[in-house]
Amino acid sequence: MDNSREESFDVVVVGGGSAGLAGALTLVRARRSVLVIDSGSPRNAPAAHMHGYLGLDGRSPAELLARGRAEVEAYGGRIRPGTAVAADRLPDGSFRVRCGDGSTVRAGRLLVATGLVDELPPVPGLGARWGRDVLHCPYCHGWEVRDQPLAVLADGPIAVHQAQLWRHWSERTTLLAHTWPLGEEDRELLAALGIRIVEGEVTGLVVEDDRLTGASLADGGVVEFRALVVAPRFTARSGVLASLGLPTADMTRDGHVIGTCVESDPATGATALRGVWVAGNVTAPLEKVAGAAAQGAQAAAALNADLIEAETRRAVEAHRAGTGRAGAVAGSAVAAVAGSATGAADRTVRG
Repeated sequence: MDNSREESFDVVVVGGGSAGLAGALTLVRARRSVLVIDSGSPRNAPAAHMHGYLGLDGRSPAELLARGRAEVEAYGGRIRPGTAVAADRLPDGSFRVRCGDGSTVRAGRLLVATGLVDELPPVPGLGARWGRDVLHCPYCHGWEVRDQPLAVLADGPIAVHQAQLWRHWSERTTLLAHTWPLGEEDRELLAALGIRIVEGEVTGLVVEDDRLTGASLADGGVVEFRALVVAPRFTARSGVLASLGLPTADMTRDGHVIGTCVESDPATGATALRGVWVAGNVTAPLEKVAGAAAQGAQAAAALNADLIEAETRRAVEAHRAGTGRAGAVAGSAVAAVAGSATGAADRTVRG
């Protein structure tokens, strides 16, 4: 990379996961100059397969991203390995993105799809099994462990809900009480569903021949199962957005904070700062791969509409300056070209 020269693009996409690549693909097909800055650390990297993506069920997440990168590059998009660490808004409304290697790049608009980090409960061994047989989403992994003995780790308020949900895939579901005090109502619900409760703090996992077989308890006991369900804390990777003054918001469930996200317009991904869009898990932590990709494409369409409106406005101003015609004609021209959809996009991005 030539750090002595600052390149400029219509759009810089920060994040090369499914949301970022889907957005980039939409934009390059819209004839935009696009750079994707990809740190190479997708959230689902530990998983060998992805599920629920129509037409691609069971494929490797790494294969999906490789195909996505190739598609973006086939239309002239650029993929740059690296980490965007911050961004600055410039006086003309464009952005300068600063990377970890000291280089910078300019962008007319930003699409940030940096995802999130799953912060696991502090039990030794969880990280090594994460995405394999330590799980959290039944729609991603439930079929693969159906009818097997499962356990749910109760270290927070959604454990009972998780046990209730996962029991649909396996009636052999156990709740490990661990560090969460269960109320009488919770115990009654679990009993009604036939979900066994095991008291005692979990101190580690039992793994044999690279397969999870259970967990050890503080009292020396062992509980046997084949998959463990946990509730990670979803923490948005929001460094670039924070540098632009866009804070994270708490994500709550039943009054309990389960993570953070960056708020945006649900239809377009527009943030409170004009010129910046978000897509995927950084703004929608519970979204799966297919949903994140859809968000990336939707945000890209809204972003392109905003660029078209800005370009039209400049063209009309130049036309007026050259012909001396009245501003009323210019206003009607902008409305005709931009259309109602573009107008809606503009209303959502004015921060």
